[in-house]
Order: sequence, then structure tokens, then C-alpha cells
Amino acid sequence: MNKLESTMEVKGAIRNHVLVVEDDHHIRRFISINLERNGFQVSEAAMGSEAMMQFTMNRPDAVILDIMLPDMEGFEICRQIRDVDSEVVIIFLTAKGQDFDKIKGLELGADDYIVKPFNPLELVARINTVLRRSNQSSLVSSRIIESGPITLDKDANKVCKHGMKIEMTPKEYGMIKAFLEHPDKALSRDELLNLAWGEDFVGDPKTVDVHVRKLREKIEDDSSNPRRIETVWGMGYRWKRGE
Repeated sequence: MNKLESTMEVKGAIRNHVLVVEDDHHIRRFISINLERNGFQVSEAAMGSEAMMQFTMNRPDAVILDIMLPDMEGFEICRQIRDVDSEVVIIFLTAKGQDFDKIKGLELGADDYIVKPFNPLELVARINTVLRRSNQSSLVSSRIIESGPITLDKDANKVCKHGMKIEMTPKEYGMIKAFLEHPDKALSRDELLNLAWGEDFVGDPKTVDVHVRKLREKIEDDSSNPRRIETVWGMGYRWKRGE
């Protein structure tokens, strides 16, 4: 088993954080209790604004989303979530059973749809099924990472910009791989050393700065005004996603 498969296996075991968005307290607790009994970690939200705050803070693996909420429709929450995360599992939960609502939810990027009243075991089974399918899809798609004009192929150990291969040293490749696997996250120099050089590496963290400068020269349109690898002052660097 290679390192990626090992990581995904562990990830699959812990991908069990569910955000339950439902304004009815009794229904929300009923769902949460049944999920917790089946090994899920649960966060709750009764309002759309609270749901988005919880999602941003916790980045759950699945969202159980009621359509009718006091401050906004579940459809709008789904749209906002999909704008920032294409992989999180979204299952609509609603008293409405009309085909229009089902179709609209799926068109907005929902993975499944369950109508109240429901059997809690069915909900658990649906979540497990969609998460398992998502894990399998992620395992395949994670072999190739795309971010704007940059594409990294893990099988070929190759990085391209606009389809053109960029020649890189092993350490440069390790560093850009670390960035692409942690987009929009501020990484300290020590974290980058661990990810690109390995945890056993003993050396000056300043070597990160040297490799970042070389990477910028290879991937940025203007290395003196970088748009991809941002400096996080006092900490390290961050890969910025974008077109």
C-alpha cells in the first residue's frame, strides 16, 4: 500500500463529520442523536447564516440540509457551499416531495435527497453510501490536481502550466505538491519542510525561501508580483487557488 492509499484509508475512517442544518429543534436533535449512535461526529445549525459559519469553521464531510429555513432557503446554502467546495456530500432533507424540489436540489449540486418523515437508519445508510462513493471518486481524482493553469500528475511526477511541462527538481516538485494538496492554507516553513522533505529532514527552514523563489520563477507570470504562492508574513506561504 502506497502512502496516498494509506492516507486515504485513514481519511476514509475519519470522514464522518456531519453538519445537520434544520430549524426544528426536535427533528435536529433526533437526527443528531441517531448519527452519533452510528459513529458520526455532529455539528448543528438552525439558521442558514449559522450553517455557513459552521461549515467554514469545521469543513464537515457531509451536510444534511433542510430546504425551509427561517433566514434563507437550503437551496441558497447549497449554492454557497458548492461555490467553495465541490466534494462535500450534501443531502437535502425536507417535508416537500415534489419532483421540482428534487430536481432543483440535484441541479445545484446535492448528492441525494430524502423526504420527511424518514427512517433514521435509511438516512445513515444514505450518508454512508454517498460518502463511500465520494471516497472512491476522490481516490481516483486526487491523482491529478488542477489549480488554475497548473496541473500536477502524481503518477507521472509531472507539473504542467497551460499543458506545457515544467522541469523541476525533486524538492521543487515536493514543494508544489505540498502547496496544491493544501490550497488556501497558510503553511509554515516547518510544515513545508515536513511535507516536501520529510519529517526526518534536519536543516535550515530558510531553504524553503530559496525553493519558493525558484518555484515562482517557473510558475508565476511575474515572479516579482506572485499571484499563486503568497507570502504569509511572519509564518510562511500559501497557495492561492483561482482561474
